[in-house]
Amino acid sequence: MLTRPLVRSTRTPLQQQLHHQRPFASSSLPRSVVKPNNIPRYPQPGTPLPFWRRRPVVTGCIALPFVLTGSVAFLTGALLLYDASTYADRHTERVPVNPMLLHPERGGKKNLKVAKYLVGDNDPTHEEGKQRMVIVGGGWGSVGLLKNLDPDQWHVTVVAPENYFLFHPLLPSATVGTVEVRSLVEPLRKIIARVSGHFLQAKAVDIDFSERLLEVQDVSGEENFYLPYDKLVIACGSVNSTHGVPGLENCHQLKTVGDAQAIRRKVMDNLEKAALPSTEEEERQRLLSFVVCGGGPTGVEFASELFDMVNEDVLQYMPKLLRDEIKVSIIQSRDHILNTYSEKISEYAEKKFARNEIDMILNARVKSVSPTEVAYTQKDADGKTITKTVNSGFTLWSTGIAMNPFTERVASLLPNQYHKHALEVDSHLRVIGAPLGTVYALGDCATVETRLVDHLLEMVDRCDVNHDGVIDEKEFDIMMKIVDRKFPTAQIHVDKIRDIFDKYADPNSHVIGLNELAELFLHVSKKMTALPATAQVANQQGVYLGKKFSKIAKTGHDAAVENQVYDDPDDMLFTPFKYKHLGSLAYIGNSAVLDFGKFSWAGGLWAMYAWRGVYFSEQVSFRSRMLLMVDWVKRGIWGRDLSRF
Repeated sequence: MLTRPLVRSTRTPLQQQLHHQRPFASSSLPRSVVKPNNIPRYPQPGTPLPFWRRRPVVTGCIALPFVLTGSVAFLTGALLLYDASTYADRHTERVPVNPMLLHPERGGKKNLKVAKYLVGDNDPTHEEGKQRMVIVGGGWGSVGLLKNLDPDQWHVTVVAPENYFLFHPLLPSATVGTVEVRSLVEPLRKIIARVSGHFLQAKAVDIDFSERLLEVQDVSGEENFYLPYDKLVIACGSVNSTHGVPGLENCHQLKTVGDAQAIRRKVMDNLEKAALPSTEEEERQRLLSFVVCGGGPTGVEFASELFDMVNEDVLQYMPKLLRDEIKVSIIQSRDHILNTYSEKISEYAEKKFARNEIDMILNARVKSVSPTEVAYTQKDADGKTITKTVNSGFTLWSTGIAMNPFTERVASLLPNQYHKHALEVDSHLRVIGAPLGTVYALGDCATVETRLVDHLLEMVDRCDVNHDGVIDEKEFDIMMKIVDRKFPTAQIHVDKIRDIFDKYADPNSHVIGLNELAELFLHVSKKMTALPATAQVANQQGVYLGKKFSKIAKTGHDAAVENQVYDDPDDMLFTPFKYKHLGSLAYIGNSAVLDFGKFSWAGGLWAMYAWRGVYFSEQVSFRSRMLLMVDWVKRGIWGRDLSRF
């Protein structure tokens, strides 16, 4: 009897189970219904697997170059297409021009041309009927204002001698090539475009308050002209204070792009000349002596950047003798560098400089500066003032601020302007003495008034409800609320109102007389300090004015002034400015210090990266962020550029 050989089934267990369980296999239903579609099809035994499944690693290695090449080709093609789309052959014809622009009228006290219409006023993006706002300066305050201003409410014109915004906090890094100057600037016209405004590359020289005319001078020195305004914002910054020291023409300053470029050239000139074999030893030591006058953030950061360049680049590419003979000195008039920071920060910076062999000359005042040396005075152990000198091949002057010529002119035209270094403004940033609600100032060129006693009679008149000539406890509470609103910086000194009232009130009648009030106001005024002249303050003031102007333009500020509806329209329509300190930063050589008031941090690389992160986030555009990041990467990979041009 023949038997069939046993053949092992090629079905999978799941297929066999389904084969035995289908009772309707021979039914008249279509085969597509009988056979499940979700049964996976596995390769038959003996069928070879594809190469990519048998050798996935090898396949990945082979495919990787093709994937990378294809990705690069795709991205390159996309970039080329985008780049091609940016080129355009555009031109316009028959551009409308206002006849008043071509033939402006003359007026004002000096009979100058009055620029009632500007080039571009007839463009589609400009509308008539808006209030005129003129901003003098293109710094932190102006940019903060422009970024927060309602573009539908104002006809904006910015007047500045440079057509770019400069990120000042990183300017010391540009003096030695850590970052490039181009990475720290942003064209003002791009920022102004947000509000469809105008830019005039010129400088303000005078003002006519009665007719609301700003006198403007072209940078080339041609005929001046008037620029009319409804609101004038003075944000032109400051200049370095000379303190009456002779010989400052032999110093470099660090406030502009030109300053940073001049310092970079001078540093490289000194290094290259010191490397020449013909240079005498004494002259070489003088050339390699760098003196910084001023122990504030700018002076400290420049000294740190210079020291980093010497250790990381000069030591590698130039004769080692230069590194051995380089000397960096800081002359500071106080007993600590970075004296505006916390004591912990100052001590850390001093220890860091001591390790780096940076000479700190404390409690010293610069007496004179010559091309070859800096003379300074100090007191000896007996209290006598003695004069010392230090050789200098390069001197940086960074000691305080002073008024620029325009703010000096404005202050001379107004009463009640007593400050020597800035225009005094009230809590709404209005220039004191100017017509109400027309002229504002912010940034380095302005300081908020702190003289409470000047407003004593005004406050007594408003708070003395029963007109008895004295202030009781209830009236004193009302007065303190007014003080808090008109002088926000005084609040920290009058928090405990009850204690202050009990201290100055008569113990029997429990009231305060005018003499006691005057004493109280003088006591609080002495404790109040002016806001620091920093980018942080200017930016916050600019943001405040931008939001404020956007609101009051909609609620009829000028109508309120004209109709005398309110005695203080700004105060009725918006809150006073209150500064919120977000912290102070400083770079001290591959490390940084961060002072946030109650919290301070001083450390190495991690603190430096935090310092970089803060300044990276504060850039005004994505473009400047990318340029800054590229500069930091270039320095890390290839070092600083030691070229001189």
